Amino acid sequence: MARLVLLIAWGLALTGPAFGERGRLLATGGIAHLDGGAGGGIVPMALLAGYASDDQYGGTVSATRTDVDDYRLNTFSAAFNWHNRIELSASRQVFNLGTLGRQVGTGALDLQVNTVGVKVRLAGDVLYTEMPQVSLGAVYRRHHDFDIPELVGAREDSGTDAYLAATKVFLAGWLEQRWLVNAAVRNSSANHAGLVGFGGDRESGRSTLLEGTLGWFASDALLIGTEYRQKPDNLTALDEDNWRDVFIAWFPDKQWSLAAAAVDLGDIGPLEDQRGVYLSLTGSF
Repeated sequence: MARLVLLIAWGLALTGPAFGERGRLLATGGIAHLDGGAGGGIVPMALLAGYASDDQYGGTVSATRTDVDDYRLNTFSAAFNWHNRIELSASRQVFNLGTLGRQVGTGALDLQVNTVGVKVRLAGDVLYTEMPQVSLGAVYRRHHDFDIPELVGAREDSGTDAYLAATKVFLAGWLEQRWLVNAAVRNSSANHAGLVGFGGDRESGRSTLLEGTLGWFASDALLIGTEYRQKPDNLTALDEDNWRDVFIAWFPDKQWSLAAAAVDLGDIGPLEDQRGVYLSLTGSF
């Protein structure tokens, strides 16, 4: 999957102007979310991937890396946008247990998860209507190897999140600046965003969770902001805290975007205060 993403990204660099350059305005495709669809790094948005407008198609490929004190997550993803109405996405996530793996004697152990997602724009537009753009999405995740999630109390090796997101860019907002505001409601049973299975011994059902993004456009090509994501706490053996970050995203043109963030993932299992960096490179077509 990693080789495929890099090959497609290299192809985009060689093809010249992207198809989406005839579509929506710069930065209105967001970056690639951890699950592969359009959004921020840890919070989905109502935006659809790429720059396709109502009579076009397009999409993205992306590679991201999150390094915190004791863990590492690599994600490779792709998304397709049809007529700025429907987004289809897929990703491969590789979660390295790092310090925890060494402590329990498993060494450099990886947990691998595949995801597929769909998002439908229901109403509105992020720029051109008074109401925000509103989209409904779902993400299905499945583990390659369920032994460790099952050992710590997870009930299922696969599960589906559903979310409703609303996103709006205010061109002349507070202090006469351009602002991006995004809010999402998620229904989920995922442990640590699905990286450690679904449901648990503490809570077996689904939770309704709130997520949000606030961003300021320092220029047409530079967005600075913060994200916040509520999390369930289903497992007795692995504590789970809400996630937050502070990010900067650069959009030099409609073919490429680069994002970096300082992330705070709180406690993950017995290892406390997991803080670090997130980097993402996205190619659009």
